[in-house]
Amino acid sequence: MSMASPQWKSYQPPVQDPAILAFQRSVSITSSLSSPVLSQGSPTSTTTSQPASAVSLQSVNNSIRETGYIEKILHSYGFIQCCDREARLFFHFSEYSGSLEEMKVGDSVEFQMSFDRRTGKPIAISVVRLDEAPVPFECLNENKVVGTVVAEAKSIKCRGGTDNGDGFGRVSYEQSGEVFFLPFSIDDVENGCKLTSGDQVNFHIITDKRSGSIRAYKVCLLSEPIAEKYHGVVCSMKDNFGFIERSDVVREIFFHYSEYQGDINELILGDDVEFSIQFRNGKEVAVAIHRLPEGTVIFEDVAVERRRGRITKTLKAPHSRRQSDPLAGKITYETLKGPIEIPFGDKDQRGDYTLQVDDFVEFNIATDRRDGLQRATNITLVEDTFKVNGEIRERSNVFQGIIATVKDAFGFIRCAEQDTRMFFHFSEMMEPEREIKKGEEVEFTVIQDPAAPNRQIAIRIKYLPKGTVTFESVLPTKYLGNIEKEAASAKNSAKKLDLDPGIIMYDVNGTKQMIPYGSNVIIGSPPKYGDTVEFQICESRKNNTKTAVGVSVAGSRQPQGNRQHGFVATLKDNFGFIETAEHDREIFFHFSAFAGDPCDLDLGDEVEFTLSRKTSKPSAENIRKLPKGTVAGEDIQPGVLDGKIIRCLRIVNPDQDEYPGLVQASVDDDSKAETYQYGITSLADKRDFLQKGDIVKFQVAKVKATGKKRATCIAAVRKYVRATVDSVKGQFGFLNYEAEEGKKLFFHMTEVHDSADIHTGDEVEFVVVQNQRNGKYSACSVRKITERKRPDRLISRLKSVGDETGPKIITLRQPRGPDGTKGFKQERTPWVQQAN
Repeated sequence: MSMASPQWKSYQPPVQDPAILAFQRSVSITSSLSSPVLSQGSPTSTTTSQPASAVSLQSVNNSIRETGYIEKILHSYGFIQCCDREARLFFHFSEYSGSLEEMKVGDSVEFQMSFDRRTGKPIAISVVRLDEAPVPFECLNENKVVGTVVAEAKSIKCRGGTDNGDGFGRVSYEQSGEVFFLPFSIDDVENGCKLTSGDQVNFHIITDKRSGSIRAYKVCLLSEPIAEKYHGVVCSMKDNFGFIERSDVVREIFFHYSEYQGDINELILGDDVEFSIQFRNGKEVAVAIHRLPEGTVIFEDVAVERRRGRITKTLKAPHSRRQSDPLAGKITYETLKGPIEIPFGDKDQRGDYTLQVDDFVEFNIATDRRDGLQRATNITLVEDTFKVNGEIRERSNVFQGIIATVKDAFGFIRCAEQDTRMFFHFSEMMEPEREIKKGEEVEFTVIQDPAAPNRQIAIRIKYLPKGTVTFESVLPTKYLGNIEKEAASAKNSAKKLDLDPGIIMYDVNGTKQMIPYGSNVIIGSPPKYGDTVEFQICESRKNNTKTAVGVSVAGSRQPQGNRQHGFVATLKDNFGFIETAEHDREIFFHFSAFAGDPCDLDLGDEVEFTLSRKTSKPSAENIRKLPKGTVAGEDIQPGVLDGKIIRCLRIVNPDQDEYPGLVQASVDDDSKAETYQYGITSLADKRDFLQKGDIVKFQVAKVKATGKKRATCIAAVRKYVRATVDSVKGQFGFLNYEAEEGKKLFFHMTEVHDSADIHTGDEVEFVVVQNQRNGKYSACSVRKITERKRPDRLISRLKSVGDETGPKIITLRQPRGPDGTKGFKQERTPWVQQAN
């Protein structure tokens, strides 16, 4: 039978450790197990008490009985952990000689080892429960050995829960001229005493029977020398170590967290401590550390007298500490023996605001008890600095402002002199004990940020009384002006108010000036376009810009009763334009400004409106339709003239500056021919699209109000074209006419006369015009002629029906009339009622 068990192959009997040859271990396994071999075909004997799968090897284990304990129990089998070697063996319940109901995990048992007949794996047979105490895994040598601690045992977990390795210490001892080293743990130390390197100890040697490993056990300190105590202050803490500043010498000493006699998580920077000193690896380290009450350790004596001096050298790196030069700053002060220079460090200033060379400061003198070194401490800036050394608060690098934002350790100041927000750090406050609040008025110096040369920061920040900082000043003089543009209403967003202010036109020594204003500075009712207002001028300290404040209506250039008149010149989807009664310009209006249904408006309708200017251009508001003839009429002179359009209306060509069109009383290019202006009311057909160069017929009229002559009843002399409607899509459509090759002619529903209902197939007549801006053709003056008929595409489809395959209808007999003729062609005689 082949032995393929990896557990059997890896089994090796215990071997004596050469370091403890003098101590013998008693084992229950003979050397016959050192190389067991079971060849295929060798005779085996199976007893009736064993399962069929087990084979008893009389030549190997008839005389071997091992001990162990039950490690695991399942429904019909379990596992045994050997006590004398590193092995875990399977056993079947049939091999257990005791009561299965009383068997439990942890029971000590004795057994023999055999092999499974099918797999060749080692198994336990003849399992017998032991009634005595559990079998020990370790063998203790009763003799004590004296040795020396060469490495300390440490806890496995250090500060913060990080792993600190296996934590084993080491002891050394000598036997027969040889030195041996054994490991030990903190649990192996008696009485919980603290063992350090070099301590003399005695201990027992214990052997693990399973693996053969040995270690020191019951380690006891022989003698504990009285250590000298020192005092200091914790000045640095890292992951698992730190440094203590000593009070006896100007020096720091290393310590490990394991040396602290207490919970290391309670130790913080600045704590006063007591400690002893040991040499390890040629260096001094602090051991046996205890915390002391606060204030126990004193390094220096501080004089009560306050002295005044001048900064001659500042710290190179603010808020930083250099080990090589902890006292980098220098202050010079006067004495009876002359000027004396005294150093200071970054911890000697009250507050962390920036100190500059030539600053005047007050301070106390501190004398170190260890070496007698003197330094300046409790340093504060003197207010006379800003007067004596020339740093006046009205200079360009010193500003005023209001604290606008406060974060965790920094904030921003809204400057009164600049249109910017200045960054500052809390350490720059000259009153560090005062709480920093949003809205506080401050005064500060501006410097370039050392970390970012492109940015400025505020330093040396001083609080100011409430009401000191002003961002703008209002001139006492009052002015009169007229509203040129209305300010955005309060319903709009704040962003809209900033981007779209109103404009006032006023006169300064004969020169017209414009000044903006916002809706938040209006007193009383909001002024309208053209109203006369009274206001004052406000100047900003940031950029010297001027705005109007205290705006109130002083008079109205266009009172509400004096409404303007005009004519509807253009109608779009939701807006249009009104031609003024003077025919000299057009005014924009939105359909929402019309008091009625916008569908009732038509080109040329007379309307009444008021002007409003909310943007750069005026617009019409409060529009009301007037009866025809209300607006001042015209006297038409007799006679019809032939002419030519030399300038169209701006609604036809929006690129031109002048609104009215121009027609000359000649069809030829005669520069001496008389010209007349015209508007939307001058057109005989208000939807006519007159372009430059069109030949027209017109009459001359005189305006009754002004006596000015203008053209009227203008009709284009054009050739009308007839075509059918190809398609209609909402407010536009296409005609079966190609002004451009391959393109149907476009038309808009507003060009259809009498608002006729146009459908596909209707026949219409129209005029083809070309847009002068984009060069595209379209139809204008569209008139419906006949009712619709079938489109050509449907007619051609009906003609092709007969050619298609499928059922056909054939007439078998033609109809005949009463007189025998075909059809019903004869005329019927109307019925006439006869007289009675």
